[in-house]
Amino acid sequence: MAVLTILFFLTALIYASIGFGGGSTYNALLAISGTDFRVLPAIALGCNVIVVSGGLWHLSRAGHMQLRIVLPFALASVPMAWIGGRVMLSEQLFLLLLGATLLLSGIRMLFWALPVATPAVEPTATRRWLVGLPIGGLLGLVAGMVGIGGGVFLAPLLHYLGWGHARNIAASASLFILLNSMAGLAGQLSKLVESENLGLLSQYFWLVPAVLLGGQIGSRLGAYHLPDNIVRRLTAVLILYVALRLLLRWHSL
Repeated sequence: MAVLTILFFLTALIYASIGFGGGSTYNALLAISGTDFRVLPAIALGCNVIVVSGGLWHLSRAGHMQLRIVLPFALASVPMAWIGGRVMLSEQLFLLLLGATLLLSGIRMLFWALPVATPAVEPTATRRWLVGLPIGGLLGLVAGMVGIGGGVFLAPLLHYLGWGHARNIAASASLFILLNSMAGLAGQLSKLVESENLGLLSQYFWLVPAVLLGGQIGSRLGAYHLPDNIVRRLTAVLILYVALRLLLRWHSL
């Protein structure tokens, strides 16, 4: 328990520094520790909400939020995240789906992080909605199914499109994660209530102070102190690490 608490604290600190919640790594840590598969997404999403709330506050205060960019993605993703949270998945499919999607996102993110950053562009309103609605809906569905906020999918896409600098994208990802995590958590909790497994969550409430403290420290570092290139490279490395751990876990089942 003590080791898992420390790992959750460190995960929250690192992910908060780049605008993420850490849901994918929480899932991986819980899976490795032998936590009941049925409650994994709910725990991870709950921790996401705690961590990205602080990150979003600091990034917004620092003037990095671009609401017009993330709004189309968020409007489509939130209802789909709730639907995804209601979907029943086997453990094998859960790990494969999460690991594969993170691996693809991480590779693309790392490739985009190595060259000199492309100047940010301002997309037209038509393009924002044509791109944001369908992609946001798809990302929300996948995020709700596997118990993450979806920022690890959105951030590489926004970097690829050039829709903002690193901290702008971190702020967009934070809002996207928060809204999706809340919707996905609602779906996951309703599923646990129906299956009478909600009580299994009670033994994990001690993780709340760990991620709250780690998230506050990390979000302040990310909003005010870390250079853009470090934010981008940390994002890529963390995504790839988690993807490989999840795929190894899937292969061993």
